[in-house]
Amino acid sequence: MKRSTRVGSRGSRLVAALMAGSLIIAACGGDDDGGSSEPAATEAPAPADSAAPADSSAPADSSAPADEAGPPTGPEMVVGMVNTEGTPGLDFPDIRRFAEAAFDYMNEHGGFGNRPVKLESCIAKGSPETSQACAQELVGKGVELVILGLDLFPDYKTYDAAGIPVIGVLPILAGDYTANALFLTGGNATSMAAAAAYAKEYLSATTVGIISADNPGANGTAASLEAALDKAGIAHTIVKGGDNETDAGYQGLMREAAKDNPDLLISLYSDAGCIGTMRGRASLGITIPVLTTNICADKDVIDQVGDDATGWTFIGVPEDKETPERALIRKIVSPVMGVPEDEIDAASLGLGGLGIILTLSLRDYAMQMVDAGTEVTGASLYDYLKTTKTGLFLYGGQTPIECGGSASYPAVCSFVFPMAEYKGGGKVGPVEGVGLVDSKPYLP
Repeated sequence: MKRSTRVGSRGSRLVAALMAGSLIIAACGGDDDGGSSEPAATEAPAPADSAAPADSSAPADSSAPADEAGPPTGPEMVVGMVNTEGTPGLDFPDIRRFAEAAFDYMNEHGGFGNRPVKLESCIAKGSPETSQACAQELVGKGVELVILGLDLFPDYKTYDAAGIPVIGVLPILAGDYTANALFLTGGNATSMAAAAAYAKEYLSATTVGIISADNPGANGTAASLEAALDKAGIAHTIVKGGDNETDAGYQGLMREAAKDNPDLLISLYSDAGCIGTMRGRASLGITIPVLTTNICADKDVIDQVGDDATGWTFIGVPEDKETPERALIRKIVSPVMGVPEDEIDAASLGLGGLGIILTLSLRDYAMQMVDAGTEVTGASLYDYLKTTKTGLFLYGGQTPIECGGSASYPAVCSFVFPMAEYKGGGKVGPVEGVGLVDSKPYLP
């Protein structure tokens, strides 16, 4: 059961479909003063009746061995990368630049399973034709593995015909979820299913009010959320507004979504919309709890709204603490960004963090393969990811992955999310009693 209401109108942004991208910036995330933007796990136990994460074993430190290793001595491995750049609204060069920096670092410290990597990059322009041209170019260069930064229209048929495995960072369109590829994260489908899981299993919600912008990207995210809520048996209404609203506009959205007194509000707004919706709810005196993405836990947002964030919970934000993995990421990207290491946090990495998390995660898996006596090739790395069901984590060693863990989404590798809440005093921290929230039971 749902009711859809439209409040206000502005333009559309395809890039809004990439909202879930911020949910995977794992080891690099956050800052030491407030919000955090990575999806590493919290340490609090999940309730007994919740679904367990893919694996609970403690992983080994993944950065120290690479720091100590010398240059790789094995045969060169040619890896292709496709990324979308140079198109208004679809320009993500830092994903490639940070991945290139990570491979440069690996080529001085152990390589890809003791193999140096030659990275062949190809730039797509957000059209099927340019993605196809990149696929043909990389096949012609004899790559043995293709990694995808953000590519809206991967040419899977060309890769399949050449027998070249594909590993990407984030599924974007519906076809990606069932493609002959692996994506280290789950995109909007899994993050929105995690929202439904949290609403049902931890809040016992039976009714939800949703607030969303009305543009193609946000509408796709909202559709994923509504499907997950339907599977959870939670009634919902949705109120849609513009990409940007006035203070009065955000208040109107909040008032409309809250008027039937639902058990929970879910906001799909980001950036300035986080500030507007938080202030709007507070000014109206609404006390219904609100769930949103970790974009709204960003330090810049929390600094502006302060205690107006009371009652808000964020998907994909772990406990904020310094780790060796964060330090290594800062070390790698500092020369690329031209910024001192101590000035780099998740907010400054932006979507570029996806590129470095992808490459360093794959490096970790290659190291595990070598430890197990398995030769590292593009095909063997892909097969290792596809068949290993326990003991694999996103770089940072806290978020477990299980490629193919859902039969309906065989290309997806990550299904679990930590949750955080506003604690007061400008601080965001783990929700007490909530560990990793598993999205799998509520994937439509």
